[in-house]
Amino acid sequence: MKLAITAESTIDLPERMLQEFDIHTVPFTVTMGEKSYLDGEVGSDALYAYVKQTKKLPHTAAVNQFQYEELFKKMLESYDYVLHFSLSSAISSAYQNASAAAEEFGGKVKVIDSLTLSSAIALQAIYARELANAGYSLDEIETKVLARRPHAKASFTIETLDYLYKGGRCNALSMLGANLLHLKPQIIVQEDGSMTKDHIYRGPLMKVNRSYVKDQLEAHPNPDLSIAFITTPVLPQEVADMMRQMLVERGFQRIEQTTASATISVYCGPNTVGILFYDDGPHPIEPKQN
Repeated sequence: MKLAITAESTIDLPERMLQEFDIHTVPFTVTMGEKSYLDGEVGSDALYAYVKQTKKLPHTAAVNQFQYEELFKKMLESYDYVLHFSLSSAISSAYQNASAAAEEFGGKVKVIDSLTLSSAIALQAIYARELANAGYSLDEIETKVLARRPHAKASFTIETLDYLYKGGRCNALSMLGANLLHLKPQIIVQEDGSMTKDHIYRGPLMKVNRSYVKDQLEAHPNPDLSIAFITTPVLPQEVADMMRQMLVERGFQRIEQTTASATISVYCGPNTVGILFYDDGPHPIEPKQN
């Protein structure tokens, strides 16, 4: 079986990793003023410069049904089946649109609601590719991916609530209070795919994110140490290096620092950073015996 694995640009993987795991993406659209761009054509620097200049947040648009149909049609020219991972249905219409498009292909396309975002989607897609490489069928891969889905942990710290406020994801009082008190909340993605505030930190970025990584590792004492992501729109490298070292000391074998897509960056703001990993312990994949 030759399986295509696809996702939206919100999977937040660099091109080298998309090629490594044979994952194909379709972009969201980002609009700044009267100009629209495909996600990937504009970076976080341009986004944040636009916000600073206009005091307005760029708009994002999910992939529509026609775009998914075109993606799936193209994939099926070279692959037998398609397994698509969508941004959480709790925060986007992407899953609904992809599912509607999949119905046009007679069972050759399956869509998984990742119930998460950013490189936590990548965790699921990479796992699916490893299962496909080991010889598992499409149905078996779907079952195993869904079983692990609740364990793909996504969380991040936010330096300022301004962007969540402009995007309608927090109220003015919360934003003002956090900024006045120099508070930096930790946001977690819940098992239903929605986001909620968890810890509240205070202090400089280095101190906040050292505490954040420590808290996450203590909250999840049995992680799958094969891979973890540090994902951010933009962050001082010394902070990212400190976080990486903490993950190295915990025993993670592969740690990838990736850049958040424009769609994700729009709503979180600069110096947002997350660590993302599975929390269900070692997960070796045995080759499927035919």
